[in-house]
Amino acid sequence: MPLAPATKSSRRKAGPLVFGALVLGVLLLSFWLRDLVPDMATLRTQAEAITAWKAAHPLQAASAAFATYVAVAALSLPLASLMTLVIGAAFGLVWGTLIVSFASSIGATLAFLAARVLLREAVAARLGARAQALGEGFARDGAFYLFTLRLIPVVPFFAINLGMGLTTISMRSFYLVSQIGMLAGTLVYVNAGTQLAQIDSLSGIISPGLFASFALLGLFPWIARKAIGMINARKVYARWSRPSQYDRNLIVIGGGAAGLVSAYIGAAVKAKVTLIEGHKMGGDCLNYGCVPSKALIRSAKLAYQMRHADHYGLAAVQPEFSFKRVMARVGDVVAAVEPHDSVARYEGLGVEVLQGHARLLDPWTVEITDAASARQQLTARSIILATGAAPFVPPLPGIETVGYLTSDTMWAKLAEHDRAPARLVVLGGGPIGSELAQSFARLGSEVTQIEMAPRILLREDEEVSALAKAALEADGVRVLTGHKALACGISDGEKWIEVEADGTTMRIGFDEMIAAVGRSPRLAGYGLEELGVPVNRVITTNAYLETLYPNIFAAGDVAGPYQFTHTGAHQAWFAAVNALFGRFWRFKVDYRVIPWATFLDPEVARVGLNEQEAREMGIAHELARFDLAELDRAITDGAARGFVKVLTVPGRDRILGVTIVGEQAGDILAEFVLAMKHGLGLNKILGTIHTYPTLAEANKYAAGEWKRAHVNPRLLGWVARYHAWQRG
Repeated sequence: MPLAPATKSSRRKAGPLVFGALVLGVLLLSFWLRDLVPDMATLRTQAEAITAWKAAHPLQAASAAFATYVAVAALSLPLASLMTLVIGAAFGLVWGTLIVSFASSIGATLAFLAARVLLREAVAARLGARAQALGEGFARDGAFYLFTLRLIPVVPFFAINLGMGLTTISMRSFYLVSQIGMLAGTLVYVNAGTQLAQIDSLSGIISPGLFASFALLGLFPWIARKAIGMINARKVYARWSRPSQYDRNLIVIGGGAAGLVSAYIGAAVKAKVTLIEGHKMGGDCLNYGCVPSKALIRSAKLAYQMRHADHYGLAAVQPEFSFKRVMARVGDVVAAVEPHDSVARYEGLGVEVLQGHARLLDPWTVEITDAASARQQLTARSIILATGAAPFVPPLPGIETVGYLTSDTMWAKLAEHDRAPARLVVLGGGPIGSELAQSFARLGSEVTQIEMAPRILLREDEEVSALAKAALEADGVRVLTGHKALACGISDGEKWIEVEADGTTMRIGFDEMIAAVGRSPRLAGYGLEELGVPVNRVITTNAYLETLYPNIFAAGDVAGPYQFTHTGAHQAWFAAVNALFGRFWRFKVDYRVIPWATFLDPEVARVGLNEQEAREMGIAHELARFDLAELDRAITDGAARGFVKVLTVPGRDRILGVTIVGEQAGDILAEFVLAMKHGLGLNKILGTIHTYPTLAEANKYAAGEWKRAHVNPRLLGWVARYHAWQRG
């Protein structure tokens, strides 16, 4: 039926409501036009206008405020916090809290329903990874996850409302949890708003009430986070009996880079620390990885330089050497570095070092079993897991029959060989496989490198992969990319591996095979399963490196996401400080600037984004490049190959990432790492004096290329006119 015409009386009654809606509309618009950051005077003016209207028409004013707030929340407009302050100033603590609490929950639920019923695909596309994270969080913790988000919103308000609509939570649960979870924050904001209404003069600005309200506003996230942490801790520790006292402040399991640095820091701040290592101090890096491989690379490079001495005006010679002596030198290098990581050194620093296998019995108790099977138990307030990683061996049929080497076992097994393996197969085209393939080729092995991916060094730019492949092939390595290993076997006394590419299979004979297809974190046998510590590819940790149990931390290869010695040491600082002082202040581990290098010849070094990552992530960037063929020192050293490539923010000199290919690239990169860490742009590098002639000058020249591309042509035109005028 048609609507009845409005009477004069009804128009009079509707007048205040229309006026109020207009006032609130102007309020919203002014917030928007002021970039959502109104000054104190604006907030006071708007609050006073609503207060005056409320005095004359309290019900209409409250209704309009309620409806407007519902609309703001439902439409996900970024005005809720400011509206809460103004409503608190206009309506007071009790009525303001009631209005905001129910309006925000109803508006959030409307947004939730819209995402679930009408906009599911659009919301999923818009939120992307956030939606997935919300879904995983809800699947893990149920409605309690939403409660924590409401109490401490780690993602924007609108994203919570819309993203939870994609989960299986019921509307009733969503509303109730939102109503309860947002109440504390609402009280804090409304209370802060009430204080705005109390400022009548400059003296009001320094009133205790105002200070207390805004201090509470700032402290609330911290208080809420502490409360959530206590609730979570109570849940995870519920089935365990906490010791009344502890034997140690900190127990560190694993004596590699992460474990050593953790123990060092603990001892440096006078904590009572026990370090437990089940095998060799120094871990993989000292005994099987970084140190021995770089010693082998240096010997191999010298052999290469002897063969190409004519490039330097000398007589080229075929190097005569005993491979056994080369491997003996590798052992000598390890022995020379070993004291830095030794038991004696760490005991001298105040760390108790125990040799044996460690296993967690509960969140505070570690059982240590030594080589003689003797056992002891120690308790600690905090524990750091730094158990490292081991080479991954692909499950190829027959691989155990033919036998294989890994980066862990090859040093001992090849130490007694007079010659390098005549025919060597290297499985894997990553940094480890590529370094070993080149080194053994230079030491006389006939090397075949097999990589299933379409190129080696897959994480680098395509041109970097191509340059690395060309360098390997120049040294005699047969690089087979796009080849999948199928099986291994022995026929007529000869070992072979069968590979397939483009539907064609072939067999490759070999004497030795190195499996270098990656490393897997050491997770088994430490009691993680019994404690229920979540493990995926690595131990699951939060931003503070805490595991499921807030007193148990993980660092290094076992924690990911990088498997570098320097990142393990970097994480160790955060893990140790958080473990010892986290009850007062915690630090999120910082992964913003992580450098790494592959020690081929030429070296490949990188920090931040490269081109392929920037494209995949849709990050706008510009490129500045300098070729080392133009660098004087590279020319004098006979190393004029490679480049420095810098990605920057469009139109600015802020560095997004750097890739360097060339002699000593890993060392040259350090300047860019420092610049990125401390926010220094290319103009700062360009303005820094670099010693001539050095390889590091390449950094300055790369900055110069960026500068040349960003000179204002109009300004240059005016400068040319000026010089012409000066000539008369």
